[in-house]
Amino acid sequence: MAEAKEKKGAGKTKRPSALKRNIQNQKRRLRNRSNRSTVQTAIRSLKDSVTQKASQETIQDKLNAIYSLMDKGVKKGVFKAQKAARTKSRLALQAQKQA
Repeated sequence: MAEAKEKKGAGKTKRPSALKRNIQNQKRRLRNRSNRSTVQTAIRSLKDSVTQKASQETIQDKLNAIYSLMDKGVKKGVFKAQKAARTKSRLALQAQKQA
């Protein structure tokens, strides 16, 4: 069913430039989705560690990894800068409460 929609949508555009833009947008969408998924998985892992009261070193390592992923996401345009700052701040507070 999804394949039928792709063929149908691709048939509407007649200009080669529009077809190229469509292909580029699909690639970017998949790349952005992958980046967001990686960040969400890292956040879930951090929250699990906090609830299980893991060692502070483990929590700090996971927090640093999330910081790195979010900053790279902002650099690539996956996240807006303020969203990244807000998310990092909230996660840091959660990690600090368990210390």
